[in-house]
Amino acid sequence: MNNRRFARTAGWLALPCLAAAGLLAWYVTREPATAFEQEQAGASFEPALVSRGEYVARLSDCVACHSLAGKAPFAGGLEMATPLGAIHATNITPDKNTGIGTYSLADFDRAVRHGVAPGGRRLYPAMPYPSYVKLSDDDIKALYAFFMQGIQPANQPNIPSDIPWPLNMRWPIALWNGVFAPTATYAAKPDQDALWNRGAYIVQGPGHCGSCHTPRGLAFNEKALDESGKPFLAGALLDGWYAPSLRQDPNTGLGRWSEPQIVQFLKTGRNAHAVVYGSMTEAFNNSTQFMQDDDLAAIARYLKSLPGDPQRDGTPWQYQAVTTNQDVPGARTYATRCASCHGLDGKGQPEWMPPLAGATSAQAKESASAINITLNGSQRVVAAGVPDAYRMPAFREQLSDQEIAEVLSYVRGTWGNQGGTVDAKAVGKLRGHTDPASSSPIILHMR
Repeated sequence: MNNRRFARTAGWLALPCLAAAGLLAWYVTREPATAFEQEQAGASFEPALVSRGEYVARLSDCVACHSLAGKAPFAGGLEMATPLGAIHATNITPDKNTGIGTYSLADFDRAVRHGVAPGGRRLYPAMPYPSYVKLSDDDIKALYAFFMQGIQPANQPNIPSDIPWPLNMRWPIALWNGVFAPTATYAAKPDQDALWNRGAYIVQGPGHCGSCHTPRGLAFNEKALDESGKPFLAGALLDGWYAPSLRQDPNTGLGRWSEPQIVQFLKTGRNAHAVVYGSMTEAFNNSTQFMQDDDLAAIARYLKSLPGDPQRDGTPWQYQAVTTNQDVPGARTYATRCASCHGLDGKGQPEWMPPLAGATSAQAKESASAINITLNGSQRVVAAGVPDAYRMPAFREQLSDQEIAEVLSYVRGTWGNQGGTVDAKAVGKLRGHTDPASSSPIILHMR
């Protein structure tokens, strides 16, 4: 009797378990809906649409991940470190064997805006589809036209990821998407003007600025995806660099930058406050300098609308003159190694040699950017086709971990800077996980 009752109970319990398993299987294998179901691969597009797609590719900085120096444009191969292991960017040329040449517009849309490749294969969110989902239908169609007809196919097989089993299983990404990835395109805010909305669209969508500048949670999700969340663009540590706040934080963000200064920085790679370096150099070299002036103005308008956090940022920075004391740790190194470019007064030579007095890298609690650029130097900045004549040199062979820690502590505690001291162990850690910046940056001439 007891065995019969147990079997009956187990049977009843099995039904909801099977139903739940079936529902889970459907959820993780389903293909997202798309507005382009009837579009066919290989369609012919008007030159104007292909040209528009090239501009959307510039806005989206597709080259940053999908191209390598000396290789065919968009043929993939870039290694990206993740907490689970290394993954490699894929070939997105129209090659039919190794690229996306067989993709229909619907396939392309699902991959770009929802992270689902043909056959239901889930893409890792290193592909910023949580941002790209905000792209308009018109921009997706233009982008597809460019990738199908605006670039040459390259037969370059994709490199498998190094993530071990079972962590390399893709189906759990569908559950991650259900919790953290939005599903709707950008919707204009009726209480804001057209310029603000255009800036919000670019920053949140194709520009995917939050991928670097927004802190991430325990599940590696961006803590906020638009201005409704305080963490949005509030600064984040990523790949050995600290991407600073893009909000109106006076010390670690853009609080002291005017809208024209933001436009100038994005258009020329420099202004009175800073010169692009680190990962932002790649974004400038192949993306922001090619943006139309009205789009740059829209970005600046939107960023200037994001309030800072006084509690996080502390007392607003003010310049404090100092008399160099060679007995202070790091002062002598600064005078002999740094002052010829950045000045004994820390004010630099704007707009060519950036000031260190008030620099965000000298104000942020995270010291990664200051350490990284001191160890490895800066990548070549190429503005309007002209390579930068001045680069930050790498000091990894000239200075020890302790010397770098001391000079950076000096910089981060002088002229009113509030960043705090740097530990030699932190320098050693980045020394072992980073490499000198290349003097031959990827500069893509699309057509």
